[in-house]
Amino acid sequence: MLDSIFGISMFSFLIVALLTPFLIWGLRTLKLTQPIRVEMYADIQAKKGTPLMAGLVLFTGVGTTLTAHPSPMTVFLCAAFLLFGAVGFMDDFKKAAYQDPNGIASRTKLLLQFPITGLLLYVLFEAFDLSADISVIGDLHIPLFPIVYFIVMTLFIVGTANAINFTDGLDGLLINVAIPSYMFFFVISESVEVKTFSLVMVACLLGLFIYNIHPARAFMGDTGSLAIGGSLSFLAIIEKVEILIPILFSVYLAEQLSVMLQVWYYKKTKLRIFKMAPIHYHFILKYGWSENKLVVIFGFVSWASALISWLLWKFLL
Repeated sequence: MLDSIFGISMFSFLIVALLTPFLIWGLRTLKLTQPIRVEMYADIQAKKGTPLMAGLVLFTGVGTTLTAHPSPMTVFLCAAFLLFGAVGFMDDFKKAAYQDPNGIASRTKLLLQFPITGLLLYVLFEAFDLSADISVIGDLHIPLFPIVYFIVMTLFIVGTANAINFTDGLDGLLINVAIPSYMFFFVISESVEVKTFSLVMVACLLGLFIYNIHPARAFMGDTGSLAIGGSLSFLAIIEKVEILIPILFSVYLAEQLSVMLQVWYYKKTKLRIFKMAPIHYHFILKYGWSENKLVVIFGFVSWASALISWLLWKFLL
């Protein structure tokens, strides 16, 4: 089984690595490039004009899982990736085509994500017999009324998907942080479909990383980051490790919390807690970290979070 999974993953890596230059050329030719907010600092301003929406190439790589294991679970995982990616694509297209750094309104993105999440959760309940409980320790589970679990998980998925989206702010950052998250699910899952999807995602991200490492030749955009966010959120629910999310997704949650705190504190005091939010900008502006240093450190934190989560899963869940 592992030989087959590694084989399809290598194929996915090659597809992404070989197709990305053509996608970059097409995006540059169509002038679908990244606009930059005027308040961003000089190093970020210099990235204006970099091709956006390179995350589209991930759809091709992830689609190879359908040829390896064309099962309902594989279709579900690819659908979650595609649907969240479609929302991100709408945002990226408006940014790139109209050179509008705001993209579509945040409220519009949320209004699209909630029904998508609700539909996918309904499919999990009906087609895959998802249980409405949360694993705590060993055989101990917290049972919830299905409607309560449905509401809580909908909020969790949309919130987590957007937290992961916040992490995509520097060259190679989200890729470095997301790879350990997918590896965690590859290691713990007993489902061949989940294992295949997770390792294929690692391979696809490595293929894109070749062109996204600083200085990036292209940005994955919300097309890639929201797709990653949606798929990782659903993997956590499928594998019933919801209780580990604060640790496993620690980097993403820190990014989102920094934005929330910054907005709340500024509204209250007209002062800022951080030099800039999300928090990765704060480390660069306050402590003078280079992009590469920050990406390596955040990646290390993500690997440590995945390792701690695996230890807790192995010995407690």
